[in-house]
Amino acid sequence: MEPDKSNECPLHGAGASTQSWVGRRLAEVVGSWHWYGSDGPAGPLDVWLIDDRGAAIHLTIGSDWCLIVEASKPHAGYDMGDSGRVTVGAIGEETPFADHVGEDVLEVREEHAPNTGRVALELTFPTGRVRCESWAGDLRLTSV
Repeated sequence: MEPDKSNECPLHGAGASTQSWVGRRLAEVVGSWHWYGSDGPAGPLDVWLIDDRGAAIHLTIGSDWCLIVEASKPHAGYDMGDSGRVTVGAIGEETPFADHVGEDVLEVREEHAPNTGRVALELTFPTGRVRCESWAGDLRLTSV
């Protein structure tokens, strides 16, 4: 089946197929955070969902506020000089996904906006759902 072109982000395209995650077991969650000075990060910049076969899906926000979903492995952290640093590591209890590690994905639902493409992704697990969305240019993750 051809992807619906009207649902594609004009800058980033359609991204990875989210439906391919149905039936996969969430084995690990990795995130990246921006640190600046003594201020702690507000939330992850990026999240990588890694299944029990080692496949990874990367969730982040595009410059046009679309929700980017792509197949890629986590990158290393990096120093940004006077602008702070980005750290990358396993997520403990910092996101709603922590409650679902070891569970299978039962359903995936997407939301799209005109001229932006994907703006939300909701994954259903046996014990609950996690909503990932672009919210004012930030990645927002919530249990629903």
